Order: sequence, then structure tokens, then C-alpha cells
Amino acid sequence: MLDFVYYPVSAVLWLWHTGFAALLGAGSSLAWVLAIVLLVVTVRALLVRPFLAQVRFSRTMAILQPQVRALQAKYADDREKLVAETRKLQQQHNFSLLRGCLPMVGQLLLFLGLYHVLRSFDRTGPVSQVPLLGNSTSMTAAENAATANYVFSPDQVRSFLQAELLDAPLSATLATSGAALTSVLTVVIPLVLVAGVATHLTARSAIARQLETTPQTRIVNWLTLWVFPLGAAVAGILMPVGILVYFATSNTWTYAQQHLIHRRLGPLPTPEPEAPHHETAPD
Repeated sequence: MLDFVYYPVSAVLWLWHTGFAALLGAGSSLAWVLAIVLLVVTVRALLVRPFLAQVRFSRTMAILQPQVRALQAKYADDREKLVAETRKLQQQHNFSLLRGCLPMVGQLLLFLGLYHVLRSFDRTGPVSQVPLLGNSTSMTAAENAATANYVFSPDQVRSFLQAELLDAPLSATLATSGAALTSVLTVVIPLVLVAGVATHLTARSAIARQLETTPQTRIVNWLTLWVFPLGAAVAGILMPVGILVYFATSNTWTYAQQHLIHRRLGPLPTPEPEAPHHETAPD
């Protein structure tokens, strides 16, 4: 359904792996790890402009929130006037919900593409089931290793399924690691910590820029500070090592990018309180 995303993402990964394999060898596990990292860097670099649009959208929305609430209080009994004044305020600040949502949709599509292509390398089982040197241990695993994955040939699929990071198969999860549990755990723990800490720091940085808080935003802040990073621990149990490499790289990029862009844009201006509205007495 999303082949228009999957094929370009797969092609970028193929280009990076082909380049690193030429330097390190076709069977190099490091070539796959570096290709995943550079795939994330490439895609996220292409998304810098949409990310900037999303940042400007968020900053404008934060500035307008007090004014919108003031309008809601002022025109609580006049829905038509409230809509008109809110639209006028948004036009004055060149604020568009559509422009704010499109970058998020684009980032979501590319995230799905990255996840799907990496997950598609191992569609039937852990790397321990993949046949080596033609000795089949599982018919379904053999069929998987002999199946192309988008622009990747069957040989390249087998290469990925046999690739390891510090003796942990890139296609293995904690649940499917078997005898390699110790090796997988040794790699998964640092990757999960990097992903979780980067997520927490990104949330903390965003909260520090908030102009004001409400009961609703305090709940969201708590979720982003603690619950979302804990999701990285769940991912560590369920996700293959190769995808955890992606998560750790992507979350670190998000934090660094957010920090640099907001430092360049400077702090949000403090909204000025509206002057009290005085009704003119009739002559």
C-alpha cells in the first residue's frame, strides 16, 4: 500500500550498504550497521525543511493560545463571531493547521518506510533459523532468505540475516535470541538506554520552552517525559537489533536537531497581555 515510500527508502539503504560493502566486504556486518545509521541520517536530513515548518507551526500555536482563549471567553455566546475572530487572528500570524500537519504526515510516512523495510528482511523467524551454506533448518526460513526484499536481492537478504553487531544478530530480538541471549542483551541494553534518554531529553527541552501550562498539558508532559521513554524498553523486548539501531540513531538525531534549531531561532517571545476592552458609553 505504501510502496511509493518503501521502494525509495529501500533504495537509499541499498546505496549505503553497497558503498560500505565495497569498502568493508560483501559479508561485512559493520556495512549493514553503518548503512542503517546513514539511512536514518539521509532521511532525517531530507526532512529538515518540513521539521522547520513544524517548529514554526508549534511556536506560533504556543504564542496564539492565550489570545485564542481570550477570544473564547469574550465570544462564549457568539459562535459565529468566535470563528470569524479566530480565523482573523490566524491569518494575521500566517497560521495554518494544514501546513502544520503536512510535515508530521511526511515524517510519519518515512518512519513507517524505515521500519517496514528493515522489518521485512526477517519475515519468518530469527536468524538462527536461516539456512547457512545450503543446509536448511526451516523451510519457511529458507523461503524467507531466498526472497528479495524490495530492491535487495536474495543474496543481500541472506547477508542481512547473517549480520551481527557485537555477536548479536541484527534480525534477532530478546524473545527469539535463544542461545545468543547474552550477546543480544549486551547490545540491546545500550541501544534502549540511548533511545530512551534521547526521548526524555527531547521532551524536557520542549517542556522548557512552553509559555504556560494547563492541567491537560501537564498530563501530556508527564507522558512524554516518562511513559514515552519507557516505550523504548518495550521496544527493546519486541524489536530486532537492527531496528533498535535505527531507533537509537533517530531519537538522538531528533534531540540534537531540536536543540540546534531552537537555539538558532531563539526563545519564544512572551505574549503581551491584551489591553482591557472598554465599552464606549453612548452620548
